[in-house]
Amino acid sequence: MHRRSLLQLGLTGALASAAPAFAQSVGRTFDAADYGAVGDGVTINTRPIQAAIDAAAGQGGGVVVLKPGLYLSGSLFLKSGVTLSIGRGATLRGVQNLDAYPMVRTRVAGVEMDWPAGLLNIYQQQNARITGEGLVDGDGKVFWDSYWAMRRDYDPRDLRWAADYDCRRPRLIHVYDSQQVEVSGLNLARSGFWTVHICYSRDVKVADLIIRNNLGGRGPSTDGIDIDSSERVLVEQCDLSVNDDAICIKAGRDWDGLRVARPCRQVKIRDCIVRDALAGMTFGSETSGGFDDIEVSGLRIEYPVPLGIFFKSGHTRGGVISNIRLRDIHLQDVRTLMQVNLNWYPNYSYAQIPAGIADIPDYWRALATQVPREQGIPRIHDVRLSNIKAVGGKVGFAAAAYPEAPLKDFTFERLDWDVQDAGAIANAENWRFRDCNIDTLDGKGPKVTDSTGVTGLRPRVA
Repeated sequence: MHRRSLLQLGLTGALASAAPAFAQSVGRTFDAADYGAVGDGVTINTRPIQAAIDAAAGQGGGVVVLKPGLYLSGSLFLKSGVTLSIGRGATLRGVQNLDAYPMVRTRVAGVEMDWPAGLLNIYQQQNARITGEGLVDGDGKVFWDSYWAMRRDYDPRDLRWAADYDCRRPRLIHVYDSQQVEVSGLNLARSGFWTVHICYSRDVKVADLIIRNNLGGRGPSTDGIDIDSSERVLVEQCDLSVNDDAICIKAGRDWDGLRVARPCRQVKIRDCIVRDALAGMTFGSETSGGFDDIEVSGLRIEYPVPLGIFFKSGHTRGGVISNIRLRDIHLQDVRTLMQVNLNWYPNYSYAQIPAGIADIPDYWRALATQVPREQGIPRIHDVRLSNIKAVGGKVGFAAAAYPEAPLKDFTFERLDWDVQDAGAIANAENWRFRDCNIDTLDGKGPKVTDSTGVTGLRPRVA
Protein backbone atom coordinates (compact mmCIF):
# COMPACT_ATOMS: atom_id res chain seq x y z
CA MET A 1 0.00 0.00 0.00
CA HIS A 2 2.69 2.50 1.01
CA ARG A 3 4.96 1.59 -1.88
CA ARG A 4 2.21 2.17 -4.41
CA SER A 5 1.39 5.61 -3.01
CA LEU A 6 5.04 6.66 -3.07
CA LEU A 7 5.54 5.43 -6.60
CA GLN A 8 2.56 7.54 -7.64
CA LEU A 9 4.57 10.54 -6.41
CA GLY A 10 7.29 9.68 -8.89
CA LEU A 11 9.75 8.13 -6.45
CA THR A 12 10.76 5.34 -8.77
CA GLY A 13 14.44 4.84 -8.02
CA ALA A 14 16.12 1.56 -8.84
CA LEU A 15 14.90 -1.14 -6.47
CA ALA A 16 17.11 -3.92 -7.72
CA SER A 17 20.36 -2.93 -6.07
CA ALA A 18 21.88 -4.99 -3.32
CA ALA A 19 20.10 -4.97 0.04
CA PRO A 20 20.64 -6.84 3.29
CA ALA A 21 19.44 -10.43 3.26
CA PHE A 22 16.87 -11.44 5.86
CA ALA A 23 15.79 -14.87 7.00
CA GLN A 24 12.03 -15.05 7.45
CA SER A 25 10.59 -15.99 10.81
CA VAL A 26 9.43 -19.59 10.79
CA GLY A 27 6.94 -21.54 12.85
CA ARG A 28 3.28 -21.17 13.55
CA THR A 29 1.08 -18.15 14.15
CA PHE A 30 0.42 -16.96 17.69
CA ASP A 31 -2.72 -14.86 18.15
CA ALA A 32 -2.10 -12.40 20.99
CA ALA A 33 -5.79 -12.73 21.90
CA ASP A 34 -5.16 -16.35 22.89
CA TYR A 35 -2.80 -15.04 25.58
CA GLY A 36 -5.30 -12.53 26.93
CA ALA A 37 -4.77 -9.45 24.75
CA VAL A 38 -7.93 -7.35 24.45
CA GLY A 39 -8.16 -4.58 21.89
CA ASP A 40 -10.76 -2.51 23.74
CA GLY A 41 -8.73 0.67 24.22
CA VAL A 42 -8.89 0.24 28.00
CA THR A 43 -7.05 -2.95 28.94
CA ILE A 44 -3.28 -2.73 29.44
CA ASN A 45 -1.93 -5.50 27.21
CA THR A 46 1.80 -5.47 27.93
CA ARG A 47 1.85 -8.86 29.68
CA PRO A 48 -0.36 -10.85 27.28
CA ILE A 49 1.35 -9.58 24.13
CA GLN A 50 4.77 -10.23 25.66
CA ALA A 51 3.56 -13.72 26.64
CA ALA A 52 2.66 -14.41 23.00
CA ILE A 53 6.10 -13.19 21.88
CA ASP A 54 7.82 -15.37 24.47
CA ALA A 55 5.73 -18.38 23.46
CA ALA A 56 6.70 -17.93 19.81
CA ALA A 57 10.36 -17.66 20.76
CA GLY A 58 10.02 -20.80 22.87
CA GLN A 59 8.79 -22.67 19.81
CA GLY A 60 11.85 -21.63 17.80
CA GLY A 61 10.12 -18.69 16.14
CA GLY A 62 6.79 -17.66 14.76
CA VAL A 63 4.45 -14.81 13.95
CA VAL A 64 2.59 -12.99 16.71
CA VAL A 65 -0.57 -11.38 15.35
CA LEU A 66 -2.50 -8.39 16.60
CA LYS A 67 -5.95 -8.42 15.04
CA PRO A 68 -8.10 -5.27 14.62
CA GLY A 69 -8.58 -3.31 17.82
CA LEU A 70 -6.89 -0.72 20.03
CA TYR A 71 -4.26 -2.29 22.29
CA LEU A 72 -2.69 -0.24 25.08
CA SER A 73 0.77 -1.36 26.10
CA GLY A 74 4.06 -0.49 27.69
CA SER A 75 7.41 -1.74 26.38
CA LEU A 76 7.42 -4.96 24.37
CA PHE A 77 10.58 -6.91 23.55
CA LEU A 78 10.80 -8.93 20.33
CA LYS A 79 12.84 -12.13 20.44
CA SER A 80 15.03 -13.86 17.87
CA GLY A 81 13.06 -15.61 15.15
CA VAL A 82 9.82 -13.78 15.98
CA THR A 83 7.72 -11.50 13.80
CA LEU A 84 5.22 -9.12 15.35
CA SER A 85 2.47 -8.49 12.79
CA ILE A 86 0.25 -5.51 13.53
CA GLY A 87 -2.52 -6.00 11.00
CA ARG A 88 -4.66 -3.46 9.23
CA GLY A 89 -7.20 -2.08 11.69
CA ALA A 90 -4.97 -2.81 14.69
CA THR A 91 -3.47 -0.01 16.77
CA LEU A 92 -0.77 -0.52 19.37
CA ARG A 93 -0.80 2.58 21.57
CA GLY A 94 1.83 3.34 24.18
CA VAL A 95 0.63 4.11 27.68
CA GLN A 96 1.57 7.50 29.10
CA ASN A 97 3.05 6.15 32.34
CA LEU A 98 6.87 6.23 32.14
CA ASP A 99 7.03 3.32 34.62
CA ALA A 100 5.72 1.10 31.81
CA TYR A 101 9.03 1.58 29.94
CA PRO A 102 11.79 -0.21 31.91
CA MET A 103 15.28 1.23 31.96
CA VAL A 104 17.79 -0.40 29.60
CA ARG A 105 21.41 0.28 28.73
CA THR A 106 21.47 2.06 25.39
CA ARG A 107 22.82 5.11 23.62
CA VAL A 108 20.87 8.37 23.68
CA ALA A 109 21.89 11.29 21.47
CA GLY A 110 25.41 9.93 21.21
CA VAL A 111 26.05 8.97 24.87
CA GLU A 112 25.80 5.51 26.43
CA MET A 113 23.49 5.58 29.45
CA ASP A 114 20.43 4.01 31.04
CA TRP A 115 17.21 5.16 29.40
CA PRO A 116 13.61 3.98 29.11
CA ALA A 117 13.06 1.20 26.60
CA GLY A 118 11.05 1.95 23.51
CA LEU A 119 7.46 0.93 22.98
CA LEU A 120 8.72 -1.79 20.61
CA ASN A 121 12.24 -3.13 21.16
CA ILE A 122 14.53 -5.49 19.29
CA TYR A 123 17.32 -5.59 21.87
CA GLN A 124 20.30 -7.91 21.33
CA GLN A 125 18.34 -10.24 19.05
CA GLN A 126 18.62 -11.57 15.52
CA ASN A 127 16.18 -12.40 12.73
CA ALA A 128 13.29 -10.39 14.18
CA ARG A 129 10.65 -8.39 12.36
CA ILE A 130 7.97 -5.79 13.11
CA THR A 131 5.57 -5.49 10.24
CA GLY A 132 1.96 -5.08 9.14
CA GLU A 133 -0.31 -2.28 7.94
CA GLY A 134 -1.55 -1.21 11.36
CA LEU A 135 -0.66 1.79 13.52
CA VAL A 136 1.92 2.13 16.28
CA ASP A 137 0.99 5.25 18.25
CA GLY A 138 3.30 6.64 20.93
CA ASP A 139 0.62 9.01 22.30
CA GLY A 140 3.62 11.16 23.09
CA LYS A 141 2.23 14.56 24.03
CA VAL A 142 2.60 13.96 27.76
CA PHE A 143 6.32 13.36 27.17
CA TRP A 144 6.62 16.42 24.90
CA ASP A 145 5.04 18.57 27.61
CA SER A 146 7.40 17.21 30.27
CA TYR A 147 10.36 18.16 28.09
CA TRP A 148 9.21 21.74 27.60
CA ALA A 149 8.58 22.03 31.35
CA MET A 150 12.17 20.93 31.99
CA ARG A 151 13.51 23.37 29.40
CA ARG A 152 11.75 26.24 31.17
CA ASP A 153 13.64 25.26 34.32
CA TYR A 154 16.98 24.31 32.74
CA ASP A 155 17.56 27.04 30.15
CA PRO A 156 17.91 29.94 32.62
CA ARG A 157 20.40 27.81 34.60
CA ASP A 158 22.68 27.22 31.58
CA LEU A 159 21.64 23.56 31.42
CA ARG A 160 20.13 23.52 27.94
CA TRP A 161 22.63 20.79 26.99
CA ALA A 162 21.38 18.48 29.77
CA ALA A 163 17.64 18.62 29.13
CA ASP A 164 17.56 16.06 26.31
CA TYR A 165 19.32 13.54 28.56
CA ASP A 166 17.54 14.27 31.85
CA CYS A 167 14.02 14.30 30.42
CA ARG A 168 13.46 10.62 29.78
CA ARG A 169 11.11 9.95 26.92
CA PRO A 170 10.46 6.61 25.21
CA ARG A 171 11.33 6.02 21.59
CA LEU A 172 8.72 4.32 19.45
CA ILE A 173 10.89 1.55 17.91
CA HIS A 174 14.31 0.76 19.39
CA VAL A 175 16.66 -1.62 17.54
CA TYR A 176 19.83 -2.14 19.57
CA ASP A 177 22.82 -4.45 19.12
CA SER A 178 20.85 -6.71 16.80
CA GLN A 179 21.18 -8.20 13.36
CA GLN A 180 18.93 -9.34 10.52
CA VAL A 181 16.08 -7.05 11.49
CA GLU A 182 13.17 -5.68 9.48
CA VAL A 183 10.70 -2.92 10.31
CA SER A 184 8.21 -2.47 7.49
CA GLY A 185 4.75 -1.54 6.32
CA LEU A 186 3.55 0.26 9.42
CA ASN A 187 2.02 3.60 10.22
CA LEU A 188 3.92 5.28 13.07
CA ALA A 189 2.68 8.32 14.98
CA ARG A 190 3.25 10.65 17.94
CA SER A 191 6.51 9.23 19.19
CA GLY A 192 7.58 10.54 22.59
CA PHE A 193 11.17 10.89 21.32
CA TRP A 194 12.94 9.47 18.26
CA THR A 195 10.64 7.30 16.15
CA VAL A 196 12.91 4.54 14.77
CA HIS A 197 16.38 4.29 16.35
CA ILE A 198 18.80 1.73 14.92
CA CYS A 199 21.89 1.53 17.12
CA TYR A 200 24.94 -0.81 17.09
CA SER A 201 23.12 -3.10 14.65
CA ARG A 202 23.74 -4.59 11.23
CA ASP A 203 21.75 -6.01 8.34
CA VAL A 204 18.66 -3.93 9.01
CA LYS A 205 15.85 -3.08 6.60
CA VAL A 206 13.38 -0.25 7.20
CA ALA A 207 10.75 0.03 4.49
CA ASP A 208 7.30 1.31 3.58
CA LEU A 209 6.74 3.30 6.77
CA ILE A 210 4.41 6.27 7.08
CA ILE A 211 5.55 8.45 10.00
CA ARG A 212 3.25 11.18 11.29
CA ASN A 213 4.53 12.79 14.49
CA ASN A 214 2.96 16.24 14.21
CA LEU A 215 -0.50 15.21 15.34
CA GLY A 216 -1.93 17.12 18.28
CA GLY A 217 1.24 19.19 18.54
CA ARG A 218 4.85 19.24 17.42
CA GLY A 219 6.97 17.03 19.62
CA PRO A 220 10.57 18.05 20.39
CA SER A 221 13.27 15.72 19.02
CA THR A 222 10.74 13.56 17.20
CA ASP A 223 13.25 12.43 14.59
CA GLY A 224 11.97 10.03 11.96
CA ILE A 225 14.69 7.42 11.34
CA ASP A 226 18.06 7.57 13.14
CA ILE A 227 20.84 5.22 11.98
CA ASP A 228 23.45 5.19 14.72
CA SER A 229 26.85 3.43 14.53
CA SER A 230 25.29 0.66 12.48
CA GLU A 231 26.17 -1.00 9.19
CA ARG A 232 24.49 -2.57 6.20
CA VAL A 233 21.25 -0.68 6.70
CA LEU A 234 18.63 -0.13 4.00
CA VAL A 235 15.90 2.50 4.32
CA GLU A 236 13.46 2.69 1.44
CA GLN A 237 10.08 4.10 0.49
CA CYS A 238 9.25 5.85 3.73
CA ASP A 239 6.96 8.87 4.00
CA LEU A 240 7.85 11.20 6.87
CA SER A 241 6.32 14.17 8.72
CA VAL A 242 8.28 14.88 11.90
CA ASN A 243 9.48 17.85 13.94
CA ASP A 244 13.25 17.39 13.86
CA ASP A 245 15.59 15.46 11.57
CA ALA A 246 13.63 13.27 9.17
CA ILE A 247 16.41 10.79 8.29
CA CYS A 248 19.65 11.07 10.21
CA ILE A 249 23.09 9.39 10.32
CA LYS A 250 24.77 9.34 13.75
CA ALA A 251 27.88 7.86 15.39
CA GLY A 252 28.37 9.13 18.94
CA ARG A 253 29.00 12.39 20.76
CA ASP A 254 32.21 13.95 22.05
CA TRP A 255 34.34 12.07 24.61
CA ASP A 256 31.94 9.13 24.89
CA GLY A 257 31.52 8.78 21.14
CA LEU A 258 35.28 8.92 20.62
CA ARG A 259 35.70 6.28 23.31
CA VAL A 260 33.23 3.92 21.64
CA ALA A 261 34.62 4.73 18.16
CA ARG A 262 31.98 2.85 16.17
CA PRO A 263 31.34 4.19 12.66
CA CYS A 264 28.09 4.25 10.73
CA ARG A 265 28.71 2.72 7.31
CA GLN A 266 27.27 0.91 4.31
CA VAL A 267 23.90 2.64 4.51
CA LYS A 268 21.48 3.00 1.60
CA ILE A 269 18.54 5.39 1.73
CA ARG A 270 16.31 5.48 -1.32
CA ASP A 271 12.93 6.56 -2.62
CA CYS A 272 11.65 8.39 0.47
CA ILE A 273 9.62 11.59 0.83
CA VAL A 274 9.93 14.17 3.59
CA ARG A 275 6.81 16.32 3.96
CA ASP A 276 7.62 18.09 7.23
CA ALA A 277 10.77 18.23 9.37
CA LEU A 278 13.52 20.53 10.58
CA ALA A 279 15.86 18.94 8.02
CA GLY A 280 15.28 16.38 5.28
CA MET A 281 18.59 14.45 5.20
CA THR A 282 20.95 15.01 8.13
CA PHE A 283 24.49 13.87 8.91
CA GLY A 284 25.21 14.46 12.61
CA SER A 285 25.45 16.15 14.91
CA GLU A 286 26.80 12.99 16.59
CA THR A 287 29.76 12.36 14.26
CA SER A 288 32.45 11.04 16.63
CA GLY A 289 32.68 7.49 15.25
CA GLY A 290 32.61 8.70 11.67
CA PHE A 291 30.50 7.89 8.60
CA ASP A 292 31.59 5.96 5.52
CA ASP A 293 29.86 4.64 2.40
CA ILE A 294 26.48 6.35 2.75
CA GLU A 295 24.29 6.51 -0.37
CA VAL A 296 21.10 8.57 -0.62
CA SER A 297 18.96 8.49 -3.77
CA GLY A 298 15.42 9.18 -4.93
CA LEU A 299 14.71 11.53 -2.01
CA ARG A 300 12.02 14.22 -2.23
CA ILE A 301 11.97 17.04 0.34
CA GLU A 302 9.01 19.42 0.40
CA TYR A 303 7.87 22.70 1.99
CA PRO A 304 7.73 23.56 4.89
CA VAL A 305 11.03 21.74 5.53
CA PRO A 306 13.57 24.59 6.01
CA LEU A 307 16.79 22.58 5.49
CA GLY A 308 17.37 20.10 2.70
CA ILE A 309 20.79 18.43 3.06
CA PHE A 310 22.39 19.16 6.42
CA PHE A 311 25.85 18.29 7.80
CA LYS A 312 26.12 19.34 11.44
CA SER A 313 28.66 18.76 14.20
CA GLY A 314 30.74 20.63 16.78
CA HIS A 315 34.39 21.21 17.61
CA THR A 316 34.22 18.58 20.37
CA ARG A 317 32.64 15.85 18.23
CA GLY A 318 35.48 14.75 15.96
CA GLY A 319 35.00 11.94 13.48
CA VAL A 320 35.69 11.54 9.77
CA ILE A 321 32.82 11.76 7.29
CA SER A 322 33.73 10.37 3.88
CA ASN A 323 32.44 8.57 0.83
CA ILE A 324 29.00 10.18 0.90
CA ARG A 325 26.89 10.02 -2.27
CA LEU A 326 23.63 11.87 -2.83
CA ARG A 327 21.82 11.66 -6.14
CA ASP A 328 18.43 12.07 -7.79
CA ILE A 329 17.04 14.39 -5.11
CA HIS A 330 14.21 16.91 -5.52
CA LEU A 331 13.80 19.87 -3.15
CA GLN A 332 10.55 21.80 -3.41
CA ASP A 333 10.34 25.24 -1.76
CA VAL A 334 13.05 24.33 0.76
CA ARG A 335 14.57 27.44 2.33
CA THR A 336 18.25 26.36 2.52
CA LEU A 337 19.28 23.64 0.11
CA MET A 338 22.62 22.54 1.58
CA GLN A 339 24.11 23.56 4.92
CA VAL A 340 27.36 22.51 6.59
CA ASN A 341 27.54 23.82 10.16
CA LEU A 342 30.35 22.37 12.27
CA ASN A 343 29.76 24.72 15.19
CA TRP A 344 26.11 23.82 15.49
CA TYR A 345 23.88 25.01 18.37
CA PRO A 346 26.56 25.84 20.99
CA ASN A 347 24.13 25.95 23.94
CA TYR A 348 23.33 22.30 23.25
CA SER A 349 26.60 21.09 21.76
CA TYR A 350 29.03 22.15 24.47
CA ALA A 351 28.38 20.96 28.02
CA GLN A 352 29.71 22.84 31.03
CA ILE A 353 28.51 21.88 34.50
CA PRO A 354 27.70 24.98 36.57
CA ALA A 355 29.32 25.33 39.96
CA GLY A 356 27.40 24.28 43.04
CA ILE A 357 25.55 21.28 41.58
CA ALA A 358 25.77 18.12 43.68
CA ASP A 359 25.04 14.50 42.70
CA ILE A 360 26.30 14.89 39.16
CA PRO A 361 25.24 11.89 37.02
CA ASP A 362 27.88 9.95 35.09
CA TYR A 363 26.47 10.97 31.74
CA TRP A 364 26.80 14.64 32.66
CA ARG A 365 30.47 14.01 33.38
CA ALA A 366 30.82 12.24 30.03
CA LEU A 367 29.19 15.15 28.23
CA ALA A 368 31.42 17.68 29.98
CA THR A 369 34.72 15.79 29.54
CA GLN A 370 36.99 18.00 27.50
CA VAL A 371 38.14 16.82 24.06
CA PRO A 372 41.46 18.15 22.70
CA ARG A 373 40.88 20.32 19.65
CA GLU A 374 42.93 18.05 17.36
CA GLN A 375 40.55 15.21 18.22
CA GLY A 376 37.42 17.31 18.35
CA ILE A 377 37.44 18.93 14.93
CA PRO A 378 35.29 16.88 12.52
CA ARG A 379 36.65 16.26 9.02
CA ILE A 380 34.57 15.83 5.88
CA HIS A 381 35.88 14.70 2.50
CA ASP A 382 34.85 12.84 -0.64
CA VAL A 383 31.23 13.92 -0.96
CA ARG A 384 29.43 13.69 -4.30
CA LEU A 385 26.07 15.26 -5.17
CA SER A 386 24.51 14.61 -8.56
CA ASN A 387 21.16 15.23 -10.23
CA ILE A 388 19.87 17.54 -7.51
CA LYS A 389 16.79 19.52 -8.58
CA ALA A 390 15.61 22.45 -6.47
CA VAL A 391 12.62 24.70 -7.13
CA GLY A 392 11.65 27.72 -5.05
CA GLY A 393 14.61 27.75 -2.69
CA LYS A 394 15.84 30.84 -0.84
CA VAL A 395 19.52 30.04 -0.15
CA GLY A 396 21.65 27.55 -2.04
CA PHE A 397 24.73 27.02 0.16
CA ALA A 398 25.46 27.83 3.78
CA ALA A 399 28.68 25.83 4.15
CA ALA A 400 31.73 26.38 6.35
CA ALA A 401 34.22 24.36 8.37
CA TYR A 402 37.51 25.11 10.16
CA PRO A 403 40.68 26.45 8.54
CA GLU A 404 42.71 23.46 9.74
CA ALA A 405 40.10 20.98 8.49
CA PRO A 406 38.56 22.25 5.23
CA LEU A 407 35.72 20.54 3.43
CA LYS A 408 37.73 18.53 0.91
CA ASP A 409 36.96 16.94 -2.43
CA PHE A 410 33.29 17.70 -2.95
CA THR A 411 31.93 17.02 -6.43
CA PHE A 412 28.68 18.55 -7.73
CA GLU A 413 27.24 17.27 -11.00
CA ARG A 414 24.06 18.32 -12.75
CA LEU A 415 22.69 20.65 -10.10
CA ASP A 416 19.57 22.41 -11.38
CA TRP A 417 18.69 24.97 -8.75
CA ASP A 418 16.10 27.74 -8.84
CA VAL A 419 17.05 29.73 -5.75
CA GLN A 420 16.82 33.36 -4.69
CA ASP A 421 20.43 33.58 -3.48
CA ALA A 422 23.27 31.16 -4.18
CA GLY A 423 24.56 31.59 -0.64
CA ALA A 424 28.11 31.22 0.67
CA ILE A 425 30.89 28.63 0.81
CA ALA A 426 33.92 28.88 3.13
CA ASN A 427 36.82 26.59 4.04
CA ALA A 428 36.42 24.49 0.90
CA GLU A 429 39.22 22.62 -0.87
CA ASN A 430 38.88 21.03 -4.30
CA TRP A 431 35.18 21.58 -4.90
CA ARG A 432 34.33 20.71 -8.50
CA PHE A 433 31.12 21.82 -10.21
CA ARG A 434 30.22 20.10 -13.47
CA ASP A 435 27.23 20.85 -15.69
CA CYS A 436 25.54 22.83 -12.92
CA ASN A 437 22.89 25.52 -13.30
CA ILE A 438 22.27 27.69 -10.24
CA ASP A 439 19.66 30.25 -11.28
CA THR A 440 19.47 33.19 -8.84
CA LEU A 441 17.58 36.48 -8.71
CA ASP A 442 20.77 38.56 -8.93
CA GLY A 443 22.55 36.33 -11.41
CA LYS A 444 25.40 35.74 -8.99
CA GLY A 445 26.99 32.48 -7.89
CA PRO A 446 27.76 31.63 -4.27
CA LYS A 447 30.23 33.79 -2.36
CA VAL A 448 33.43 31.72 -1.89
CA THR A 449 35.92 32.67 0.85
CA ASP A 450 38.97 31.07 2.48
CA SER A 451 38.89 28.30 -0.10
CA THR A 452 41.14 26.75 -2.76
CA GLY A 453 40.50 24.71 -5.87
CA VAL A 454 36.82 25.60 -6.32
CA THR A 455 36.16 25.17 -10.03
CA GLY A 456 33.24 25.22 -12.44
CA LEU A 457 31.15 27.86 -10.69
CA ARG A 458 29.80 30.90 -12.44
CA PRO A 459 31.87 33.82 -11.09
CA ARG A 460 30.15 35.97 -8.48
CA VAL A 461 29.79 39.46 -9.90
CA ALA A 462 30.87 42.18 -7.46
